[in-house]
Amino acid sequence: MAKVAVIIDNMFEDVEYNDPAEAFQREGHDLIHVGLKAGKEVTGKKKATKVRIDESVREVSPDQYDALLIPGGYSPDKLRADEDAVAFTRKFLASGKPIFSICHGPQLLISADRIKGRRLTGWKSIVQDIKNAGALYEDKQVIVDGNMISSRQPSDIPAFIKAALDCLD
Repeated sequence: MAKVAVIIDNMFEDVEYNDPAEAFQREGHDLIHVGLKAGKEVTGKKKATKVRIDESVREVSPDQYDALLIPGGYSPDKLRADEDAVAFTRKFLASGKPIFSICHGPQLLISADRIKGRRLTGWKSIVQDIKNAGALYEDKQVIVDGNMISSRQPSDIPAFIKAALDCLD
């Protein structure tokens, strides 16, 4: 089964973490929470979900994982301000391993500066950011572009999970 890194910080969108995480675990995949400080507890936007960071982004490599999940909310914006989080994401993009991003998740991909010419989707407020990064924005539930799977919003989660699980099989 796959070892999935979840890059996450405070104010993540609870449902965009919870639903994929539960689906991945139900299928036998392992989740490792990667963030700015190992041992820190981060909280979702709705304050209902608490996640303990397993590994510091400064001390890990994409080589340790089979896939990367980037939940939306404000978490990607917080992470994109950290050079180590951006470097980790950039290396993950270069690895060719699966990357799953939803809603505001593409903000971290944009900052990694490796999405020019790629197809993806995201939350409506970052459409212009996606285009400015040189990516091809598509307004669809789920976009699969090689190793990169993206969705727009919470209502897309079922299609997002299906595409991600198909990629992990």
